[in-house]
Amino acid sequence: MPIISQFYGILIYMYREIGGHHNEPHIHIKYNEYEMSITIKGEKLSGNLPKKQKKLVDAWIMIHEEELEAAWYALNNDGEVIKIKGLE
Repeated sequence: MPIISQFYGILIYMYREIGGHHNEPHIHIKYNEYEMSITIKGEKLSGNLPKKQKKLVDAWIMIHEEELEAAWYALNNDGEVIKIKGLE
């Protein structure tokens, strides 16, 4: 599970889906004991984050939506991990 970005203690992961797609393009987020999966369009799939960290992730997704889509397809088609800059 490669980390594609991290900022303010938030880790953003993307899994390679081998043998089929189980969801639309999405990311996995970890912050302390919290975990969440969210689409690159910002729709929650599962889990929870504290309100402040969720707002940071939402802002990051809005800024990097096109890069996230490219990273998803690069990982799932070619196995290439593309890192995306975090928030500063």
